[in-house]
This record gives sequence, structure tokens and C-alpha cells, in this order.
Amino acid sequence: MPDPTPSAASATTRPLWTSQEIVAATGGRLIGGPFSASGLTYNSREIGPGELFLALHGARDGHEFAAGAFSAGASGALVDHAIDGGPCVVVPDTLKGLEALGVFSRDRSPITRRGAVTGSVGKTSVTQAIKAGLDLAGSSHASIKSYNNHIGVPLTLARMPADTARAVFEIGMNAPGEIGPLSKMVRPHAACITTVGPVHIEGFSDGETGVAREKAAIFEGLAPDGVAVINGDNPWDGLMSEAAQAAGARILRFGSAAGHDARLLAFEPGPQGARVRAEIHGKVYDFTLSQSGFHWGLNSLAVILMLEALDVPLDTALAALADFQPLAGRGETRSVGIAGGAFTLIDESYNANPLSMAAGFRSLGARPVSNGGRRIVVLTDMLELGDQSRALHTGLAETIDAAGLDLVHAAGPEMRYLYDALPASRRGVWTETAVDLATRANELAGPNDIVMVKGSNGSKASLVAKALAARNAEGGV
Repeated sequence: MPDPTPSAASATTRPLWTSQEIVAATGGRLIGGPFSASGLTYNSREIGPGELFLALHGARDGHEFAAGAFSAGASGALVDHAIDGGPCVVVPDTLKGLEALGVFSRDRSPITRRGAVTGSVGKTSVTQAIKAGLDLAGSSHASIKSYNNHIGVPLTLARMPADTARAVFEIGMNAPGEIGPLSKMVRPHAACITTVGPVHIEGFSDGETGVAREKAAIFEGLAPDGVAVINGDNPWDGLMSEAAQAAGARILRFGSAAGHDARLLAFEPGPQGARVRAEIHGKVYDFTLSQSGFHWGLNSLAVILMLEALDVPLDTALAALADFQPLAGRGETRSVGIAGGAFTLIDESYNANPLSMAAGFRSLGARPVSNGGRRIVVLTDMLELGDQSRALHTGLAETIDAAGLDLVHAAGPEMRYLYDALPASRRGVWTETAVDLATRANELAGPNDIVMVKGSNGSKASLVAKALAARNAEGGV
């Protein structure tokens, strides 16, 4: 059959995969005629014409959706038993087959400089900011959304065109032993740990120490003469540095202390972003960001060092940072018109943990308000904190006070601990669930307020953010 028209998954005129390459990569057996694929996915609802369908096993057996994928235009399928509907490559295990495609894709792209990013906070935004710099520098490839797990990483590798100049991959974890194997799969030339904190500690018997050790495993996969980019301000700097040295890496540090390769000197947030002054390899630079959160001071330095390690000039890195906008649910800001005026909504609903909460509170506290406006946070539960959950939620009261915030609305049983720890003057609405809080959106903000919505994805903070944004119908912007 003729080659399909390349889709957005392929940046080249040649097909991303041919059936011959799939067989060579996986050791599988081709049934049906030869085919080519312009992309690949395991989600039959996302399949495009000319793409490869991956019949993975999850909550449902992906083979059940193969017929629908072929009907939607799939050119072939990766399966563990023969199916009807179109040509397929049969392998013993489709997840192992996907991993083999990822490794084959990596090895067939010898020119590609690869980066990898992990961290307790900020890894998705930092990865995408690095991608913005790679885009300006030439042909590039990166993780989409938060494709950072045992499926997302090999899938991102397998989607990489052979002539890609530079690529960056996000690597995450929920439990011990996940990051090292994924890093070895990517084999990055540069790897970054944004920061380490009490996130996903529920799965680690040794708490934050285990989290730090797991994050440091990203250096296990570094290519020879690789670069390790480390947050020197983080208390786990020593552990991370030891892991990097054990991998034979060259270490680049970012932080606020003297002697770092990239040192933050000043961060001035404003309504449209921020101004940053930093010392990079001993020379002082002033640059602008489209991000206003204080955590973007250090994030921007991590991005600069990673781009440097991937052979992207500094002026290109600074241009990318100046234009890089907040991602959905990660600081996206809008004005919401209501009766009597408008309020500012900062949507941080994608995820939350004690570190990102503190950074968000500090950033909100620095934003000016006028005409009786208030700085308000709307919070839902932080998840996966294990037996430290009550203390960590209660402890947010101190950081809220330090930031000088005016009012707290909250939802969820864990956020009740925070709510009870607040003085009466800061207590707004508390409900059992985010669904309940969303129904009371009209009570949560008034004209000239600045409202930040933040919580773990699983506690459905996004429902409250959407309900607040929907108030726009009250009066228009």
C-alpha cells in the first residue's frame, strides 16, 4: 500500500515507521501486507489515518479496540495475537514491544541530543520550556502532556523522527524503582532534577529520603560524558551530586548561592510576567519571563543550563523563556468578568504538594491588589502524603500567613485540617468535596480579587477552576 500522508506525529516526509522496521525492532511477526505508519498511539479514540495502533493491556485489553482503530484509519497494529481488520505485527508482549520500538528509535537517531527532566515540582513546565528552546534551535521532539511513565516514555521515544536534532523527555514516578529504567531507556546526554520534596512519599518507607534517591536515579541512564543539572538550593543536593558523580557526569548547579553555574540574583514579578537577574558562568544577565511565579526564578536557570548542555545558545534560551506561556492548570491566568467588575483567576489546578503550595502562596502574596481586592486561595486535598498528610496540610497555615493571604476556601477531608488551623478571619467556605465547592463558585470571589485554585489532580481542583471561569457569563470581561 502507498505511504500514508505524514501526520503531526512525524516531522519528516518519510514515514515514522515501516512494518519492516517494526519487525526488526520488536522481533515480531508480520501478518498481512507491508504497511507504514506516520504515528502511533494506544488510544483508539486518538488514532489518526495512517497510524500504528498499540494494543496494550490496561484496565481494558487494547485488542478489544483494534477493530475501531482500523475503522478510524489505522494502517497497522502491534498485537500479541492475530486479529482481523488490517495488517499487524504480533509480539509476545505489546508493552515490551513498545519499549523495543522506543529503544530502536533512539538508536536509529545517532545525531539526536537528548535531555531528561524529573523532580518533585515543575518537571512538566520545565520540560516544555526546554522544548520551546529546542524548537527555536532546530528540529526537536518532546514529551506531550505528562507522558512520563512506563508507557509515556517509550511512546515518546517511539514517536521521535529519525532526523530529530534535539529532544527532551519528562520522567516521573509513583513508586520506587521506576526512574532508573526509564532513564536508561532514554539514555540522555543531559538530565535535570528540578527539586526534591515530600511528594509521593506514601510509596516510600523512608519518606523524602527515598524520594530523593529515586529522583537521583535519573543519572543512571546518562550517556558517556553526560551532564547532570542539579538544584543546589535543595537540601538533597549532596545525595543528588553523589549519584551524578557515580554516573561520571559533569555537574552544573543552579540556585541562589555563590559559586553556582547559574545563580539567581533577583526576581521581580509583575502582572504580565517577571524580570530576572542572574549570574551565568560568572556573567550577569537581565531577562524577562512570561511567568510570574517565584519558582520560575530557579526554573528558568534549570532551563538555561539544560539548553546549554543540549548545545543551544544562551540568546536562544532567553528568547524562548521570554515567550513561554503558563501551561493549562499550571499558572494559566485570566480575567473573569462578573457583576460589578472582574476578578483575576490563576489556575494551578493540575497538581499540588507542599513545595508547590508554598511557591504559589508566595507568588500570590506578591501580586498587588486594588480597590478592596483580596488575595484568595481555593484549595483541594494534596494526595499521596501517607501518614504525614495531616501535618503537611495543617502546616500550610503557616505559609499562608507568611504570604499575607486574605482568605482561604477549601474542599476535602485533608484540607479540613488546614481549615481548622486557620484563624477565623481567613476562613472562607469549606466543603467535603470539590464538586460541592464548585457549586458555590459565586461565593468564592468578588470584584478586584485575585484567586488562585490549587490542589492535586485526583482531588478535582480543576472542577472549581472551571466553575469560577464560567462566572464570566455574569458580566463579560
